[in-house]
Amino acid sequence: MNTIAKIIALLAVLQCLPALAASPKGRNTPPAAQILAESKPSEWRRPAAEDLLVMRLPSGRVVMELDPAYAPLHVANIRTLVREHYFDGLAIVRVQDNFVAQWDDPAADDGGDPKKIRSLGTAQATVPPEFTRLIRPSLPWVSLPDGDVYAPEVGFTRDFPAARDPARQETWLVHCYGALAVARDDAPDSGNGSALYVVIGQAPRWLDRNLTVVGRVIEGMDKLSALPRGHGPMGFYAHAKDRVPILDIRVAADLPPAQRPDVEILRTHGRTFQRLLEAKRSRHDAFFLTPPGKIDVCGMSVPVRDLSRH
Repeated sequence: MNTIAKIIALLAVLQCLPALAASPKGRNTPPAAQILAESKPSEWRRPAAEDLLVMRLPSGRVVMELDPAYAPLHVANIRTLVREHYFDGLAIVRVQDNFVAQWDDPAADDGGDPKKIRSLGTAQATVPPEFTRLIRPSLPWVSLPDGDVYAPEVGFTRDFPAARDPARQETWLVHCYGALAVARDDAPDSGNGSALYVVIGQAPRWLDRNLTVVGRVIEGMDKLSALPRGHGPMGFYAHAKDRVPILDIRVAADLPPAQRPDVEILRTHGRTFQRLLEAKRSRHDAFFLTPPGKIDVCGMSVPVRDLSRH
C-alpha cells in the first residue's frame, strides 16, 4: 500500500472513532417493566390504610399517602377534618397551569360572610409549622448520587422523595410532581390542613422548607393534572360555576375492606429500585445515544402497582 492509500485508510478510521465511542457497549438497558417483573415480593410494601386518603371527584378517584413521620401534627389534623366530613361537598378552587391544584372551602376564599365559612369541628385552627424535622437514625435514607441545587443531600425516606442538611441536622419532604402539601397565609402556623394542594407541574422546589409537605398522590394524578385551568389570579377559578366539586374524602381505614385501595409501593432501599435508578441514569438502547448519566430527586418516581387489576 502506497503512502497516499495509507493516509486515506487512516483518515477513514479516524472518522469512525466518534461513532464507535458513542455506540452503547454491551446489552441494552432492560425496560422498567422487565425490571419490575423481576422484583421480589419482599421489595414491595402495602401502605397503612390509616395513612391513605381517598378523594372522590366527578372524574374518578384520587388516592394520597400521608407521611406522619415528617408532619405528625398536620397529618393528625387532616385525619380529623376528613373524619368529620369537612371536605365533603367543598371544591377544587384553584388550578394553576404548571403549578398546583388546590382545594378548600370556597367561602373562605371569597372573603364573604364569615357565617358561611364551614366549621373546622374539633380540628385545630392553627398548627405549628412542620417544614422540616430533625434527622434521626430511625429514619431510613436512600441517597441519590448526583447532587442537588436546593439541598446538600437528596434521596428517599420511607419511599418519599426528601432532602436533608447534615450540618443543620434537618430533613424535609420535597415538592416533586404529585406532592401533597398544606396551603397557608403569611403566618407560618396558618396552615392547618383545611386547604391542601398537589403539585401538577414541574417541581417547584423553591417552596421546600416554606410549606409543610404531608404526603403524595399514589393514584389519580391524571384526574388532577387534567382539571380545567383557572383564569383568575394565581389560577383561582373566577366563577363559582367553574369549580370542581369534591364528592367526599375518606381515610381508607374507615372504608369497607372491598372499597379500600389495594396497592403496593416499591421499597426504595431494595435492589429493584437501584436497578431502576441506574437504568434511568445510564440508559442506552437504539433511541438513547447519549445517556444522561445523572438524575434528580424529582426525576425518579417510586413505582406503585394496583393489585386489584391483577
